[in-house]
Amino acid sequence: MTFPSSSRSVTIPLQELAQAIDATIHGSPDALISGLSHLEGASCGDVSFVLKPSLMEAARHSQAAAFIVTDPIPDEPRPQLIVSHPLIAVATLAQKFFLPPLPPRGIHPTAVKGLDVRIGPEVSIGALVTIGDRAQIGSNVTIHAGVHIGDDTIIGDECILYPQVSFLPRCVIGNRVIVHSGTVIGSDGFGYVQHEGRHHKIPQLGQVIIEDDVELGANVTVDRATFGNTIIKRGTKIDNQVQIAHNVVIGEDCILVAQVGIAGSTVLGHHVMVGGQAGLVDHVKIGDRVKIAAGSGVTNDVKSGRVVGGRPAVEQGIWRRSQVIQYQLPEMRKELRALKKQVQHFESLLHEYSSSKTPSGSKSKP
Repeated sequence: MTFPSSSRSVTIPLQELAQAIDATIHGSPDALISGLSHLEGASCGDVSFVLKPSLMEAARHSQAAAFIVTDPIPDEPRPQLIVSHPLIAVATLAQKFFLPPLPPRGIHPTAVKGLDVRIGPEVSIGALVTIGDRAQIGSNVTIHAGVHIGDDTIIGDECILYPQVSFLPRCVIGNRVIVHSGTVIGSDGFGYVQHEGRHHKIPQLGQVIIEDDVELGANVTVDRATFGNTIIKRGTKIDNQVQIAHNVVIGEDCILVAQVGIAGSTVLGHHVMVGGQAGLVDHVKIGDRVKIAAGSGVTNDVKSGRVVGGRPAVEQGIWRRSQVIQYQLPEMRKELRALKKQVQHFESLLHEYSSSKTPSGSKSKP
């Protein structure tokens, strides 16, 4: 799929793209670029990217007008932008030149505001948005249709809230936070106490704090704390359908992939990576720069720098060896049965041999 230049009506000189990513131009700098695309889907006005040498042949067959590369493609007449990190360059260009324009600034007439609401300049608030009493919204915030912002919630500058996002009361959101559709922030934590055969609800009186530059995918749920705060720290990125329970603390620059579930009061350090569908039980502590494989079940603390996997999760080396052994179990079972038969056979022979050495009618000594 090609991403056209939606933010301007004219094409972009290749030289301007090169300046934006500090690239060296190999070849003619006169090309005009109208879009950004992968190699297979590129058209004659697009710039595409080559992430590894094995893709050079695909680049030669691509229709792209120019390429972003680490090393020049030999005998390629089309211009190339030479950079150290092509994917970073692609992200920079997409952000600067090829994003669709933001909605018009202003407040839609169907938006509903409570009492003592404070709204910063240059905001866009869409249709049927509801804003509770004493809420605070920073500058350059974009709030799409149907978003609900509860009482006493604070939202920082330059945030983007996509349709049907819900903030329950007293949430605190930092700057440049992106929240995708269907996500619920500040719902009650799952807290009950059993007494005389019934489940009695424990009121959830805490808050949710989301720091700067966090992004939450679609249909994420972040529960408010029972007491204190559920916290997602600066720069963390969370994929779709992730559950974060009450009083969880997630450190800076973590990555949580789709369908991860984190139970109450668990603490993650900084730069933790959690693969899809992994589950973490309550009250465990995950150190810094830990990697948790997809589908893992974490039931104990994990020290910093470890790589773990499996259910229950263990260190990477043990997990990999156990995975190999797991698929060898049927053959090992056959071998064990064969060995058991051999042992029984040898025991039978030994018994016969012992019996033949005993004189007939002899008696054992007292």
